[in-house]
Amino acid sequence: MEAAFFDLDKTVIAKTSIIAYAPTLRKNGYLSIPMAVRTAWGHLLFKFFGADEESLDKARKTALRLATGMNQKAMKRLVRDNLTEVIEPIVYDDAIDLIEEHKLKGHLLVLISASPTEIVEPLAEHLGIDDFIATTPVVDSEGRYTGEVEFYAAGSHKAEAIIDLSLKKNISLEDSWAYSDSSTDIPMLELVGNPVAVNPDRELRKQAEEKNWPILEFVRPIALGERVPLNRKWIAITVLTFLLGAGVVKTFKRFRSTK
Repeated sequence: MEAAFFDLDKTVIAKTSIIAYAPTLRKNGYLSIPMAVRTAWGHLLFKFFGADEESLDKARKTALRLATGMNQKAMKRLVRDNLTEVIEPIVYDDAIDLIEEHKLKGHLLVLISASPTEIVEPLAEHLGIDDFIATTPVVDSEGRYTGEVEFYAAGSHKAEAIIDLSLKKNISLEDSWAYSDSSTDIPMLELVGNPVAVNPDRELRKQAEEKNWPILEFVRPIALGERVPLNRKWIAITVLTFLLGAGVVKTFKRFRSTK
């Protein structure tokens, strides 16, 4: 069996999935104002300057810690209920075309991401992808997040998970494809006979050129803001945070009191 493994963030979608869900989490009471401010600032940094994998890795781990005590079922419901609004506008059209191409050829489709299963699983289903590999948070006996992680789907761990899946499903990795934007996914890309760099970071682009791997540039949508207008309040909060630092909370309270 042949398979196609797709990284999620900046490969299938134009934004980090956890950051994409931040406004929804804030609206539903899962993010405090300071947390929301930091997330908004992170969004603009990502949008205009990009973000290295180390920063994104810290953001994902922080998000998992912040989820401590939250109910997993409620989180799953929230993600699914807002999937169309949050994710659809930021899916690369080129990625959809590529997924459909592999589907028509009868390849097993696998979505693989460091984002938690609560985000990756419904998105995989929504896109008609056969299977997924994602970070698995630990949940206690009452169904609440502990802040710990059972499996973190990043770097070499992705490669290990792919090997395990290939053994279970009799996948020929030599005849399979893998797509990613990040140099941290080089172990995953090196596993397959057809590695492809998509919107690669500097190091992955260098490696792809040296190894003669194909390089794809997905540009539709170019940025989330061009498909879904950014909320003006979020932008205002972010700018105030950057300029005023510690004074942001006081300023934000004054802003809310005038509404």
